[in-house]
Amino acid sequence: MRITVIGASGQIGSRVVGLLRRAGHEVVGAALSTGVDVRSGAGLPEAMDGADVVVDVVNSPSFEDGPVMEFFTVAAHRLLGAARAAGVGHYLVLSIVGCDRLPDSGYLRAKAAQERAVAAAGIPYTIVRATQFDEFAAAIVDSLTHDGQVRVPDGRIQPIAADDVAAEVARSAVAAPRNGVRDIGGPEKMSFAELARTVLADRGRELPVVIDPRATYFGTVVDADSLVTGEGATLAPTTPADWFAQH
Repeated sequence: MRITVIGASGQIGSRVVGLLRRAGHEVVGAALSTGVDVRSGAGLPEAMDGADVVVDVVNSPSFEDGPVMEFFTVAAHRLLGAARAAGVGHYLVLSIVGCDRLPDSGYLRAKAAQERAVAAAGIPYTIVRATQFDEFAAAIVDSLTHDGQVRVPDGRIQPIAADDVAAEVARSAVAAPRNGVRDIGGPEKMSFAELARTVLADRGRELPVVIDPRATYFGTVVDADSLVTGEGATLAPTTPADWFAQH
């Protein structure tokens, strides 16, 4: 199978390329570094020529509300247009669990808009939504740390290892299109307070962890279900404890 991976130099893309190549597929890794620009469309026809599947794991260089919406909107238009022209039979995009439930987040609004564009493009598709990566756990806790305290929202989170996300994306890429959404998450749903204590313990730090009803997740109010998977989701094998032990 010939598979084009857009965003091939990124954290997930590089893993997906390796997995698919080791499985015997012909993989085109497309990124800015290979001359493919999803904003201008440069290099897209060549990258998708003959592709059976396109895997879209590209990410925005900015998380600010306006730029991130502009990036995903323009990128979706360019990518989907090129995929239609190339006769691609399966378009897979990596998204985020909860993106359609948290409209106050500019980044999640942009991912939801990207999903709508994929679903409306007329190409058989799969949307893989993942929960937050273990690799971002420390940054999440840092964002909640102020004046010597970690002030966390009263909500839950479900960290998943990037390796597990890449494995599920690779599996879904070679499967039949779902024409719908597949949710994947880590094996454990935990409170933000538990996540904070795990990160602090890994760093050998002791800070007070306070549940604050005014605390937000990057500016967005969350609750027990906002960021976690529901029934029917695929749960990955790597626990946060295992991931921290390995890293």
